[in-house]
Amino acid sequence: MSIWELLLAFVVVVLMLVALLANVLVLMCFLYSADIRKQVPGLFILNLTFCNLLMAVSSMPLTLAGIIYKSQPGGDQVCHAVGFLETFLTTNSMLSMAALSIDRWIAVVFPLSYHSKMRYRDAALILSYTWLHSASFPIVAASLSWLGFHHLYASCTLYSKRPEDRTQFVIFTGVFHALSFLLSLVVLCFTYLKVLKVARFHCKRIDVITMQTLVLLVDIHPSVRERCLEEQRRRRQRATKKISTFIGTFILCFAPYVITRLVELSSVVHINAHWGIISKCLAYSKAVSDPFVYSLLRHQYKKTWKDIINKILKRSSINSSALAGESHNRSLPQLND
Repeated sequence: MSIWELLLAFVVVVLMLVALLANVLVLMCFLYSADIRKQVPGLFILNLTFCNLLMAVSSMPLTLAGIIYKSQPGGDQVCHAVGFLETFLTTNSMLSMAALSIDRWIAVVFPLSYHSKMRYRDAALILSYTWLHSASFPIVAASLSWLGFHHLYASCTLYSKRPEDRTQFVIFTGVFHALSFLLSLVVLCFTYLKVLKVARFHCKRIDVITMQTLVLLVDIHPSVRERCLEEQRRRRQRATKKISTFIGTFILCFAPYVITRLVELSSVVHINAHWGIISKCLAYSKAVSDPFVYSLLRHQYKKTWKDIINKILKRSSINSSALAGESHNRSLPQLND
């Protein structure tokens, strides 16, 4: 193996381990906290977490084996099954992010009617659509034998070996990415830009009230005034940073891989094998970033994880105290003898 291949294999191992750990933490928080389970977005996050976990235990290990051995890992049936699962999970995770953005849009733009427009039944219907949508493409690909090991990405994915199917496969690949990546990106941009517009409007109203208050309070200390103005600036930047993170991570992780898949269909452009694996690793990195972007960095999940840690530490301290007391009781008879 070359240095590049060793480095790429190391990156895949790190992505796989971090994705497993982070998504398991999200799952633990979901199972531990009743408040998180009651919230409708929790269903979308749970679905996204399962997609990321399955990706970490199915596609990533086979890509690692493909990089190391430079050939198809396992038999054709295993590769076809993993390729089917990878296509389904990638589409499902993209649509889950779009569903989360729709939920935020309704919550921010229509706050008074949110509970009537986004109920558990509505979330279940949206998830049902994402599953049907995600399963339709790998089913078609499997029926046409368009799943296999692709050396450019060192992974089992959509792949057609028959030259006579080239035109149909090009059309299929274009429609697949248009109805998965592009559709999800359009929904993300539309909903989050609407959310940003409402957030900026509310910030302007708060800023006007704050400035009026500062004008009335003539004797206010300069440090207090400066803190108020600094809070204004942070408030304006907070929504922009969050929305930029949601859309930016989606584009950064998926766009290079999708563009590479589309450019690959043209026989004019030659794609370097290392870049193919790098673009695949970028797509895998979404399974690493999702737990932090959508869950673990939020206050409710932080609080839940702290409660879990405190409970574990408290239990261990109780057990250690009990063991210390038991050993002390055992030593008493020996001292008496």
